[in-house]
Amino acid sequence: MIFYIIKELAASVGIRKSISPHTLRHSFATELVENGADLRAVQEMLGHASITTTEIYTHLDRKFLKETIMKFHPLYNGKFE
Repeated sequence: MIFYIIKELAASVGIRKSISPHTLRHSFATELVENGADLRAVQEMLGHASITTTEIYTHLDRKFLKETIMKFHPLYNGKFE
């Protein structure tokens, strides 16, 4: 039933892309990780037995990871070439 409710709501606001509860779950997890949430906390929220599943599920792009490392790693001190 939730699947149909989400489909109807998406259509009512003009979203043409296929959307499902899984789409919302994926978006939620990706937003959390990309905004600094601990991957283990996201793993627990999603109910994944393995952290590897969570890493794959969030589909973090390499650019984001590189920028994060450059920003916070003490050896790079915000600079990376």
